Amino acid sequence: MTAIEVAGLRKAYGERIAVRDVSFSVAEGEIFGLLGPNGAGKSTTVECVAGLRQPSGGSVRVFGHDPVRERAAVTARLGVQLQDSQVQANLRVREALRLQASFYPDPADPDELLEILGLTRQAGVRFGKLSGGQRQRLSIALALVGQPDVAILDELTTGLDPAARRDTWDLIAAVRDRGVTILLVTHFMDEAERLCDRVAVIDAGRVVACDSPSMLTTRVDAGQRIRFVPSQPLDERELAGLPGIESATRQGEEFLVVGDGEALSVLTAHLARRGVLAHRLRVEQASLDDAYLALTAHAPAAQAS
Repeated sequence: MTAIEVAGLRKAYGERIAVRDVSFSVAEGEIFGLLGPNGAGKSTTVECVAGLRQPSGGSVRVFGHDPVRERAAVTARLGVQLQDSQVQANLRVREALRLQASFYPDPADPDELLEILGLTRQAGVRFGKLSGGQRQRLSIALALVGQPDVAILDELTTGLDPAARRDTWDLIAAVRDRGVTILLVTHFMDEAERLCDRVAVIDAGRVVACDSPSMLTTRVDAGQRIRFVPSQPLDERELAGLPGIESATRQGEEFLVVGDGEALSVLTAHLARRGVLAHRLRVEQASLDDAYLALTAHAPAAQAS
């Protein structure tokens, strides 16, 4: 079943167009990512999905319902954590969760959610005293307390340290395992690669690609990027002249060689003939970040808002 269907979505604020023509669908049970830089139109798109903004054009459906005209039907099945969501600083964690639960006819048990999300020890702590990671855990709890079928999580890990980000990723995966469809907004490529079944890459208010992270990565003909530290001095110009090697640059003691699929074998054979050992040799594979840069590099400049 399709959980979310967005078709030709457009949102304008006067003469400024935030979303130009966005279309995608989210299957029930997916973690679907909206990926793109700040200002690309991601947050405006999910605000339209949540019924918080009236689209200027196109259509949005959540389980077949219009989020604006059928708000009650959508609200009953949707949990939302937006980028700018705030909890009153003096409100305690359990109080905030119980207050949110009071808005739903059949909410989850707040104390059970606190246990699942590792917040039981912070239940009596005021929101203003929580760490960044604890605030994000509470944001997830607030989005889930209504027992939604779909959860929108907007820029959930912005500002978190690496350990807190990975903890949050584990929580998001666990939420999906509980049967919740997730629409995840992020501009972190590693986050999308780690979590998402599919992503829509949005740039300047338009979807420039939509597929699984692995399939988007295969679209990039990134060749090989080889890094190594030579055991004796080398001239990068001799490496750049080898067959199949596009460029060779020195970055301190390390060399970076970029070439086609045969570059590694050509390079290692050349180094062997010269009697040079390649220390700390590593080959970098194309990533979702490479795919994103390739996809957005060809977007017409006229799209920029």
